[in-house]
Amino acid sequence: MATDHIRYDVLAREALRGVLRTVLTDVAQHGLPGEHHFFITFLSKADGVKLSPRLLAQYPEEMTVILQHQFWDLVVTEDRFEVGLSFGGIPERLVVPFSAIKSFFDPSVQFGLQFEAGDGTAESASPTETESAAPAPVPALPAAAEPVAAETPTEEPVKSEGAEVVRLDRFRKK
Repeated sequence: MATDHIRYDVLAREALRGVLRTVLTDVAQHGLPGEHHFFITFLSKADGVKLSPRLLAQYPEEMTVILQHQFWDLVVTEDRFEVGLSFGGIPERLVVPFSAIKSFFDPSVQFGLQFEAGDGTAESASPTETESAAPAPVPALPAAAEPVAAETPTEEPVKSEGAEVVRLDRFRKK
């Protein structure tokens, strides 16, 4: 197999993280438009993630936050976002680097992005280790930790192992 000197996987991953950055920057400036809201899953112990010890004990591996009604002080920089959220009535400040994000989903328009775990460090890995590291759009909720925003109902992620054949005769009136 030929060596990828251009590193399309890295370019694609960074471009899709740029989509996240652009969307969150717009929300920080103008608020959430319409029915849009976001499920963001990230690695709790990734470099640069800042959580309170209480939240880290509760979500030691990964955490899903929902940006919908009750969040404040959203700040977006080139490499991370910071946001204020309330967990069990206790206000918290989270700092999440874009490299720690595993998935992003906007259920109002069924748009999602999923990133391989550890994408942020894949640039130093060999090309064979990162061939499948490029994120892929996903049409369903991310398979992640239980969402922690109290006022948003949760939906179970739908996992599909491939195409499913459905007989239309089942739905026809007889």
